[in-house]
Amino acid sequence: MEDYLDPRNAEGMPDQADSLFALDFLLSAKNGVRNCAIALTEAITPEVRTVLKNQLNEALALHDEISRLMIHNGWLHPYDVNEQFPIDLKAAQTTVQIAQMKLFPEDTSRLGLFATPDK
Repeated sequence: MEDYLDPRNAEGMPDQADSLFALDFLLSAKNGVRNCAIALTEAITPEVRTVLKNQLNEALALHDEISRLMIHNGWLHPYDVNEQFPIDLKAAQTTVQIAQMKLFPEDTSRLGLFATPDK
């Protein structure tokens, strides 16, 4: 990928962006499950434990829903490493290509970055 403005480099990007957002959401939900479980082990009063159990169940349901969405859209293959690996490899390669792009000019020493108002 040499020219980030070339439209052909944007092919598949909306789908990749959607899968990225879904994965980020999935990881956040997973973190929520973990945090609820930890809090539940530390809770002492029955009322707090009940609230945390309910939150844990909701967090598990959310994680399940996001996982199913990702599986349905072909973004996640938790039971088949041979299908998941090419997806992860493509995402990693795209990340490296984006990181290597020259997004800004080499020479940034120019003056007059801001307009000077009339006096």
